[in-house]
Amino acid sequence: MAQYRHNDIDATVVNDAVTSSISHKGKERADILDENAYRRSTKIGGNNTTPTFVHSEDYFATKRPFCVRIGEDGLIGALTELDNQLQASGRPRLLSRKKPTEWLGFMGEEVNPGEIGVVNHAGLPKILTQPGTYPPFPFRNWWARTWKGTRGVSDTTLFFQGLTVVQVSLNQVAVVSDPQNRIFIVSEGGFAAFAVQGTYDVLEVVDQTHLTKHVKDKVTGATLGWMQEVTMPSQIGGNASNYAVAGFLDIPANNVAVLQRGDEMEQVPAGQHCITIPNVKLRGLFTCGENQIEMPTKGELVARSLLTIYMKWQLLEPLKDAPSANILTVDYSSMVKQRTVGSDHMEDPTDPSSPFLDALRTRAMDDLHIAALEYGILLKDLAVIDRQFKGDIASTMDKLTTRALQAQVEAANVDRENSNKVKQEQGALQVAQVKAQARKTEAEALAYATTTAAKAEAEAVIIAAEAQAAAIKLQAKAEADAIAARSNADSRVEDPFAREMEVRRVDVERVKAFGPRAVFVPCETGGVTGNPTTNALMTGMAMRLGHEEGAKPPGN
Repeated sequence: MAQYRHNDIDATVVNDAVTSSISHKGKERADILDENAYRRSTKIGGNNTTPTFVHSEDYFATKRPFCVRIGEDGLIGALTELDNQLQASGRPRLLSRKKPTEWLGFMGEEVNPGEIGVVNHAGLPKILTQPGTYPPFPFRNWWARTWKGTRGVSDTTLFFQGLTVVQVSLNQVAVVSDPQNRIFIVSEGGFAAFAVQGTYDVLEVVDQTHLTKHVKDKVTGATLGWMQEVTMPSQIGGNASNYAVAGFLDIPANNVAVLQRGDEMEQVPAGQHCITIPNVKLRGLFTCGENQIEMPTKGELVARSLLTIYMKWQLLEPLKDAPSANILTVDYSSMVKQRTVGSDHMEDPTDPSSPFLDALRTRAMDDLHIAALEYGILLKDLAVIDRQFKGDIASTMDKLTTRALQAQVEAANVDRENSNKVKQEQGALQVAQVKAQARKTEAEALAYATTTAAKAEAEAVIIAAEAQAAAIKLQAKAEADAIAARSNADSRVEDPFAREMEVRRVDVERVKAFGPRAVFVPCETGGVTGNPTTNALMTGMAMRLGHEEGAKPPGN
């Protein structure tokens, strides 16, 4: 709600609260409210054919003499058309016929691209539109003429000798007073005009997205919108005064404004609006969102206690509320019937406050809700969040409250100690579980390591045995191959002497194989075929070898 004032209310407000689920008898009557009324323009009084209070007239829809709207051709095109109108009416031309030169650059007046030159020709304006240098001769071209400098083609405003040019960009609006003191606005473009009688005065150029005055709800502190007034100076006798001639509104979403003209009232939805009608007055800005408030009751309205009331509401039809007082001024007597109103449903019969609170919910809520409907307000929730007693009852309640708080503190301390003990035991149990898990993990790791080592050792033995067997097989095969090779080589020897020498070498090797402690006994043949002389020689050789081996010291 907006524009609500009550000098005796000390309110704490929070906006956009959650929707309450409370039910009450008067809630069915809320169906008569139009929940979408704030989204469109609505009126009270007048008829549907009455034009809107906000500015909607196009000043240039009516053709006006010597006033040209700036279109696609820009400022130069508008000045050309204005010059044609002046010539057609028999008045002096606006655009100068002077031509710039290209060969003379050290003297004369210079007009750069994007600029126009202005010349005072005997009190009338002359415009130079072509860029270049304008020489000071022939002198007849400058007779009764005075150079007044240059102006930018894109300048917002230009005033010179009765010529008025206004150009506005996006979000800009120019408030202009014409020669008949009619106020009109210019947006999205501009105009060029020459006032034959009177003047076109640009009162102000307004940025519609940054209006100067920030309007807030005095109760909730919510932003209702922004506004700005444009004034016009007027001379009355010897006194000069400023009078408001236009007003601008920037209304946020979910908010509305209420305008009044005579007995008619109009609700304006969110957006940017301009008011130029003289007898239209802004009655207020309103928010149509949910609001909630906590406020204390007045002491004289309640006999034995002070209440803190919580209310949640939504303004659905601002036109019903704008010309009248608000819901906060409703008499509190509808909420303090504890001495005369009985309870329909008590929540707790043993609670002394239960009858009062129950009566407030069931009856005061209904009465206040019905009263609020007449102002276009939907009351969504009402509750008592605090009750403070007065007098002897207050001291008694303080003692009881202190005792109850002490009991609660003691109970809380006991609960806290028990909770701490339980948490300690739980902590010790968790530590024991962690240690047991650690020991279990270590045992599993040790068993796994032992098993892995045994498997590795067994596999190593198997691999070594297999390698040794393979080596023995290879060695035996190699020896067999060597023996076979030697046998083949010996079998190929055909010389008898060589055969004899090989046999004797074999005998020598055989004798050496017996070792140094072998004793040889003479025999007939000595194991070698041949004559006795040969046997004797062989026997002697063997004895000699045996003697030499026996004479060697041990270890050699």
